[in-house]
Amino acid sequence: MNESDALVAYLKENGVDARTFQHPPVHTVEESKTLRGEIPGLHTKNLFLRDGKKRYYLFVTDEDASINLKQLSKAIGAKGGLSFGSPEALMEMLGIRPGSVSVLALINDKEHHVTLVLDSRLTRAVAINCHPLSNERTTSFSQAAFAKFLAAIGREPSYVDLEGDMSTG
Repeated sequence: MNESDALVAYLKENGVDARTFQHPPVHTVEESKTLRGEIPGLHTKNLFLRDGKKRYYLFVTDEDASINLKQLSKAIGAKGGLSFGSPEALMEMLGIRPGSVSVLALINDKEHHVTLVLDSRLTRAVAINCHPLSNERTTSFSQAAFAKFLAAIGREPSYVDLEGDMSTG
């Protein structure tokens, strides 16, 4: 059983109602829009970031959002600015490679080294869609199911409102 199958099984075992769709591998938002087919709901963009003090963050937003890292850094209290985490840190912290970054990868961060930050837009989505540790699949959650997953892995997210001037740039 691969990691994605194990995650889907974990969701089922923990009563998290989710639907998983298979599609060709996607590496960018543009590829995802082209190759995933019609999957309703908000599709996520996930940024694995670190600050100047080597604290790691996973920022999850709408796939169409433009993010100003300086303003995001201020909003979440990052020290020394934000930059993208390395592929090595991504593998070490979340057990995944670039292209498969997802909020669902937090299942691999048992010691909670990565801080979860969600864009407040996610709270208004009818469905939240993300990769289940594989860029060949998309898993769709209702708000209740998404909250149940986060509770099952012991995560309490912070929310940031990006719909002001922070969404430019």
